[in-house]
Amino acid sequence: MSASTTTSTNTTPSPRWTLDPGHSAVGFSIRHLMITNVRGEFENFRADVRYDAAHPEATRIDAAIDVVSLNTREAKRDADLRSALFFDVEAHPAMTFVSKGARAAGEGGVEVTGDLTLRGMTREVTLSVGDISAPQIDMRGNRRIGATATAKIKRSEFGMTWNKALEAGGVVVGDVVTITIEGSLLATE
Repeated sequence: MSASTTTSTNTTPSPRWTLDPGHSAVGFSIRHLMITNVRGEFENFRADVRYDAAHPEATRIDAAIDVVSLNTREAKRDADLRSALFFDVEAHPAMTFVSKGARAAGEGGVEVTGDLTLRGMTREVTLSVGDISAPQIDMRGNRRIGATATAKIKRSEFGMTWNKALEAGGVVVGDVVTITIEGSLLATE
């Protein structure tokens, strides 16, 4: 799940932003029993971003998610997801994303390609970033922007292959996971 990338020739560093965890969310969804999507989120995460609307190809992202902090509102399911069958949080407590390139996409969007490391395995993934707001000054005088980023990954590509066949056909857990980040980013320089 990758896309071509463009390396920036812009020598001016893009403004630096950091994800505000109090006003952001990192969620995921996956098909369950072939009938509905189950959603969850990770409560602890961080991301440092370089972004300038005038030079979207210079966008860079360095992010980490504390996988132990996952929450699907179902304690037994959360315990299963933390086990070695899925995230194996004891051996791999975090997942990371480090961008390698970016290109402008759509109306003001950015496609950011990078390495996602999960369960000790690294695969190239593309984040589609859109709904990027213009910079605003918040109530405390901080400059901030907002954006939504999504990616689809196959859990099997990261060693999460547990499943069970259903009598009527299909499987208990889908392979494709949609990751969604609703981000509020604070300027750090």
